[in-house]
Amino acid sequence: MDDIIARRQFDPLYIWLDIAFLVLFAALLLIKKKYAALIVGVIFGFVYFAVDYGIFHLVFHARTISEGYSLFWVLLWMSMSYGFTNFVWIWLWISKDKRLLEWSALILFWWLCAPMIAATFGTSENPVVIQRTTGAYHGYMAIILFVGYLALIAWNLMQRDKTLRVNILWLLAIGVLVQFGWEAGLLLGGIRSAGFENFADKLLTLTTNSLLETNLGMPYIYAIFLAWSAKFNERLRPRKMPLTFLKRLAENNAERVRGEDLSEYLGGEPARADAADGREP
Repeated sequence: MDDIIARRQFDPLYIWLDIAFLVLFAALLLIKKKYAALIVGVIFGFVYFAVDYGIFHLVFHARTISEGYSLFWVLLWMSMSYGFTNFVWIWLWISKDKRLLEWSALILFWWLCAPMIAATFGTSENPVVIQRTTGAYHGYMAIILFVGYLALIAWNLMQRDKTLRVNILWLLAIGVLVQFGWEAGLLLGGIRSAGFENFADKLLTLTTNSLLETNLGMPYIYAIFLAWSAKFNERLRPRKMPLTFLKRLAENNAERVRGEDLSEYLGGEPARADAADGREP
């Protein structure tokens, strides 16, 4: 595990391009009134920074960066970039947003295209090279992942009512695919694992990170989502009909990405009840 190295090399232009994208992405979220998703993204951007700089760097001393660049500021940008984007996207997934296809395409196309644009138009002769070893803390991350999914599995095994069972496969797919999309975009763009001659080393980093890093938080973020959305809508307004945690779980299980009629699961409420809760009709 000590040999697993997460490394990035990119032109400084990539940072400025990505900051511009983040501003655009946040503006679109505001326009579409996705206030909860926006706030979650900002919060977890700072959480990423606290983990990356505070734990990975200050505690485990796993982070290094090339001369001429500030580890603090580069990590702050990286954490806000992928922490914000990842968790906004996760929130849109688990809320089964009706425009999920468009949001997903926007994020994935950017992750793929941004490294190529920066590589083509960047002019710096001193690229940013930042890396971290992962063997020192993957065991801790594995514990967090196992405990979270163990709780979900135990919960489902005890539930006779199918509407109260957590869709573990759905959460697992989100956790893996969000990280995979990010890692694959970096790898194809020549940023992730740059300088590694052995393709197996690149594939090992891609696979391990995709299975572990974002996925470990999925059970916990889903619980936060259910508790929040049981009382408030996406526009941060109190729901007209607040739900218990379990009723919100059943409601979320019944929801579909394209917003099918939920009246059967909402006690006879009209099909446009989702609009009253801040979702688009």
